[in-house]
Amino acid sequence: MKKVIGILLLAVVFQASAQTNPELLKHYEAYYAQMKKQGDMQGVINALTHLNVLSPSQARLDTLAVLYMNGGKHMQALNTLGIDANTNDSNMAVEVKAVSLQALNEPQKALVHFEELFKRTPNIMIAYELADLKIQINDMAGATVNIEYGIANSKDDEVRTYYDSQTPYQVPAKAAFIYLKGLAKFKLNQSDLDGAIALLDQAITLAPNFNIALLSKNALEARKNPSSPVKKDN
Repeated sequence: MKKVIGILLLAVVFQASAQTNPELLKHYEAYYAQMKKQGDMQGVINALTHLNVLSPSQARLDTLAVLYMNGGKHMQALNTLGIDANTNDSNMAVEVKAVSLQALNEPQKALVHFEELFKRTPNIMIAYELADLKIQINDMAGATVNIEYGIANSKDDEVRTYYDSQTPYQVPAKAAFIYLKGLAKFKLNQSDLDGAIALLDQAITLAPNFNIALLSKNALEARKNPSSPVKKDN
């Protein structure tokens, strides 16, 4: 008798669940739409999380991870998707892993995903990130390949934004790659200060507002002439 009652209870529970899930899905889909309309990102995240629990979807998981990434919650983004490379990942998922690992100061792990992005869609913006990361891990040969690709393929209307000053600023993409070339030259041969400074000068000529290049040049000049006062930017 107890077994019969138990089976009946399970049947009732499953039936109630079957009836409730579509209603819950409809509710959270409406909630998701409303949160998007209101621009409430936390509400959108909550709605997507509920929708994924009720009806798992890789597309929703990718979207959720992007929202976390865009909100600076890089660990949550990676917890949503994982960090392993997967050839079946969407471009969106690969980008989330690359950018979030880079933001968490994991250059070696980030490189794997940036390389995959570049393989899928070669462009100068990804090449810049690859070169920057390779300089960080002292892969100068690899960085040089990406830098030369960037210099050769940069168009006049393409720019890169920097955030090293109080006000973000943009410089021509070609100047950005020449700046990286100067950094790579210095790291490869720290006795060739003149060569690195010459490259930084080229970048500054293309972009007189290139603050980080100016700071780097001043630092190298101070290293070259320790007794000379360091120049201050206006």
